[in-house]
Amino acid sequence: MEPVFIIAEAGVNHNGNMDLAKKLIGVARDSGADAVKFQTFIATQGISRYAKKAPYQEKETGSAESQLDMVRKLELSFNQFRELKDYADQLGILFLSTPFDLPSIAFLKELGIPFGKIPSGEVTNLPYLIRMAQNFPDLILSTGMTTLKEVSRALEVLVQNGAGKDHIVVLHCNTEYPTPFRDANLRAIQTIARELGVRTGYSDHTLGIEAAVAAVALGAVVVEKHFTLDQGMEGPDHRASLSPGQLRELVLAIRNVEIALGTGIKEPTASELRNMEIARKSLVASRAIRKGELFTEENLTVKRPGNGISPMRWFDLLGKKAIRNFGEDELIEL
Repeated sequence: MEPVFIIAEAGVNHNGNMDLAKKLIGVARDSGADAVKFQTFIATQGISRYAKKAPYQEKETGSAESQLDMVRKLELSFNQFRELKDYADQLGILFLSTPFDLPSIAFLKELGIPFGKIPSGEVTNLPYLIRMAQNFPDLILSTGMTTLKEVSRALEVLVQNGAGKDHIVVLHCNTEYPTPFRDANLRAIQTIARELGVRTGYSDHTLGIEAAVAAVALGAVVVEKHFTLDQGMEGPDHRASLSPGQLRELVLAIRNVEIALGTGIKEPTASELRNMEIARKSLVASRAIRKGELFTEENLTVKRPGNGISPMRWFDLLGKKAIRNFGEDELIEL
């Protein structure tokens, strides 16, 4: 099995500041994540001046400004993204970004991003889906706010426009920041895989690392999680993001869980073979037995260690003659 692909989602937690963005790349690299991901957009291309903020955005940033005004402050230029990709390349971590409009798709394609990430809000955006399929042979599709039927339709569009189904990973997701645990619905990861026949993953917006780790046990091959330099910073996503220390804990926990999942074959492992003789039991004499005496329920019992005749042969021995004298607690031989 391939290792779980872990995406450290910087998103817009740079607050429009390049120094913060580069620090986020460093934190992602140091955590052991496979990739660091940002969000690329031209605010006026995807948000009208009449668009309202989400409730969680109002809670974190107030209601005085519009969604457009809020997002404008988080926008980085294409040249800045070129600089960030170069910096990530220098540090040795894969650089990714999610495009939120058609010009950003073209830019990220030109920048050499290895696969495209479709955010939850674009699952029902037909022109966007077509363009993503045409530009990226490998895709990750987030599915917050969707029904299974909507996800199926989006997959149809992607495949019809050049994307191979086996090159698409569908991420279960809930777009509330933070997502209440009661709404995480992790079993949907298995539903998506079973019903749509695709590889699945999880884009996690719950607090902490538990849900993301559990997703791996449910079959997620990609895990995406927001992180920040400081959960107390201004901005819409910081408080629902992991601290640098939590991000390191997440990566370690996922690596441990994927090792622990094992092969699925039920058999003794190498580490426990040495315990079998100690923990299992054998047939032993419950009292002194003379040679030629018949074995009975009165003179046989079961005790450790397990290097003698298995107690599973209890009825095989009853009525047989002792081949020699046995002392109390001595292993029975035939």
